[in-house]
Amino acid sequence: MERVPFVGQPIPRLEDDRLVRGHGQFVDDLAFPDTLEAAFVRSPHAHARILAIDAAAARAVPGVTAIFTLADLSPLLRNERLPLQFRNSQLPLNITPYVLAKTEVAFVGEIVAIVIAESRYVAEDAVTLVDVTYEPLPVVADCAKALEPGAPLVHLERPNNLIAEFTQAYGDIAGAFAQAPHQATLRLKQHRGGAHPIEGRGVVAVIDETENRLTVWTSTQLVHEARAFLMTLLGLDENRLRVVAPDVGGGFGAKFVLYPEEVAVAVSCLRLRRPIKWIEDRREHFLAAIQERDQYWQIEVAFEDDGTLLGIRGSLIHDQGAYTLQGVNLPFNASSAVPGPYVLPAYELRVYVAETNKVPTIPVRGAGYPEGTFAMERALDCIAQTLQFDRAEVRRRNLVPASKMPYTVPLRTRGESLIVLDSGDYPRCQRQALDAINYSTFRERQRRAHSEGRFLGIGVANGVKGTGRGPFECAIVRIGRSGQISVYTAAMCMGQGIKTALAQICADQLGLRPDDIAVVTGDTAVISHGFGGFASRQTVTAGSAVHLAAIAVREKAVLIASHILSTPVQDLEVRGGRIYKRTLPTEGLTLRELAEAMSGVPGYALPADFEPALESLQYFKPTGLAYSMASHAVEVEVDIATCNVRIVRYVAVNDAGRIINPMIAEGQIIGGIAHGIGNALFEWMGYDEQAQPITTTFGDYLLPGAMEVPVIETFFHESVSPLNPLGVKGVGELGCVPAAAAILSAVEDALASFHIHITETPLTPNRLFALMFGDQPAVLQSGQSPSRT
Repeated sequence: MERVPFVGQPIPRLEDDRLVRGHGQFVDDLAFPDTLEAAFVRSPHAHARILAIDAAAARAVPGVTAIFTLADLSPLLRNERLPLQFRNSQLPLNITPYVLAKTEVAFVGEIVAIVIAESRYVAEDAVTLVDVTYEPLPVVADCAKALEPGAPLVHLERPNNLIAEFTQAYGDIAGAFAQAPHQATLRLKQHRGGAHPIEGRGVVAVIDETENRLTVWTSTQLVHEARAFLMTLLGLDENRLRVVAPDVGGGFGAKFVLYPEEVAVAVSCLRLRRPIKWIEDRREHFLAAIQERDQYWQIEVAFEDDGTLLGIRGSLIHDQGAYTLQGVNLPFNASSAVPGPYVLPAYELRVYVAETNKVPTIPVRGAGYPEGTFAMERALDCIAQTLQFDRAEVRRRNLVPASKMPYTVPLRTRGESLIVLDSGDYPRCQRQALDAINYSTFRERQRRAHSEGRFLGIGVANGVKGTGRGPFECAIVRIGRSGQISVYTAAMCMGQGIKTALAQICADQLGLRPDDIAVVTGDTAVISHGFGGFASRQTVTAGSAVHLAAIAVREKAVLIASHILSTPVQDLEVRGGRIYKRTLPTEGLTLRELAEAMSGVPGYALPADFEPALESLQYFKPTGLAYSMASHAVEVEVDIATCNVRIVRYVAVNDAGRIINPMIAEGQIIGGIAHGIGNALFEWMGYDEQAQPITTTFGDYLLPGAMEVPVIETFFHESVSPLNPLGVKGVGELGCVPAAAAILSAVEDALASFHIHITETPLTPNRLFALMFGDQPAVLQSGQSPSRT
């Protein structure tokens, strides 16, 4: 009987049993003898000089072990500033943060000193007694104002607040606008939001005096990059530094970088030679963990009488925050994502990257693609409104047809390769979404609801997401002498089920069950190279590496068995942990027996002089990004008395290539959409004009909960990617890419009689009220018609 492959099956996640039983081990669960705990002195000013730091009173607190400033830690550091990811020659020098602030602070929450004590309670008490003398300086809180002549400087040492300027362009943009029968202009604002994983940041640094090795346990998305940066800063080599990520309670981009807090804890451990722990509280996450966005878009769109696009041009101002941790990949992704799944003949966008006295920004889930998608989808709705066309029809006319796949967009990724949409049938995906939500009958439902005083609307949006970013990922598949089959990889398990997916891939090649496979991730001691979890890459890159390594191990095992059993390879079968003769199933060898044979006997040759061991290390180097595609259709109801938006139905059709585990993929899509709902309607990271954060708790910063996230109907259209041996595409970020655009399009449709234009995210009730009624008081009751537009 033919064995059913595990790839493609919705098997339960292997990670879950120990987690639901309370046996998970997160950073805060780690316990080492004589552990000290850290807390940080943080700046209350958005911009100020540091004139003096007096820690005498704090040092006198019983239980305080040490208080360090940058001057105290500098002798153990090779560089006082953090390294920069994704450096390019156009970026100015010295744009990363110091390990601890030196002479100037540039945002509220920047760390100035580290307090180390016998408990966190003592450390926090001592923090309040550290007396820092500041000289407040002028502040810039808005990225557009930061570029105005005479704007306050974010950093005194730089000549202005512009740190990068570049253009995304192709085609004859001047000709497109010269010949266009129609043009429209849009001004858009996409506001700041955070990542807010359920587990915040955390780090424990431990010295092993026997091995003279520093081990840093940290809640990160990239253990190897964290180790590389720490080696650079601390002057340690691979033998003296190990970085491990235990269980990670979500990342969403917030744990993609090495933070000053992690470095300060590690170097303090080197100085004190005792374990030190720091666990971020939620207020600290609001104050100092990376955020995404503030972007101002001004675009013009040129289009034909039939609604087809001719060109888009304009500008984007992006808020980088006070420091640059990752280059300009976020505004680069946003600006290159504008064409998305559509045929756009000409494009030109000038991008300005400005510093402000706020928390640094890097990609959060979606990595700029939701922002570029929002700009394009708003432009398409503008075309539909101008021409009085159906919104979905305008999109259908502009989608890249299946016959043109693979389709090249004449822009380059930040890795310098051309953007090539590798496979898919985008019109079919949109058609499936429209059919699932009963789009053809919606206008009649809308008319009936309006006659009852209810305001229904429907929105459609499409988006693509480049996935599987390189340069490589590696994996080791090993059959140990005990018979245990193990996978070792730099891929990161952050709650998304990657261990289960990798086990499914390996099990299919070795004729085993996924729960027979041990998958080890996130430890620099078990695999020397790799990158980790970001950019929806791990199933593509690590999955392909595991696939190749498992094939290599299987092929070697079969060759060895062929030799030992004196049987041709084609007459052998691998199943159930055994290799046996097809004609005589009782004759064969277990994988454990083969591993034992290849481990050798002292003084004797290996069978047929095969290379020792049953294992393989494989690297997978993608030649291009695999582009996932999503088509979302959303029905909403707006209560005009409360300006509350209720999502009635949500349909998402997803092309994520070959699906390894449908249950996990569906969960990732739903999670991404929930994140997109937050972007659209709830998550507003507020700052006042002095760059003081005004949303620092979940009472102020709203996340969508169970009452706000509807039942999401997910469908998969599998178009196999030709760019990797599994045919897979990433799925982790896909759900959030078109979500905000689809939801706000639906709200605008529901309120067509108000003639409003939604140009900003998130659309909070007070902002919606202002769009509907301006400064007039609310006089409508639910069920009434508008008195003004």
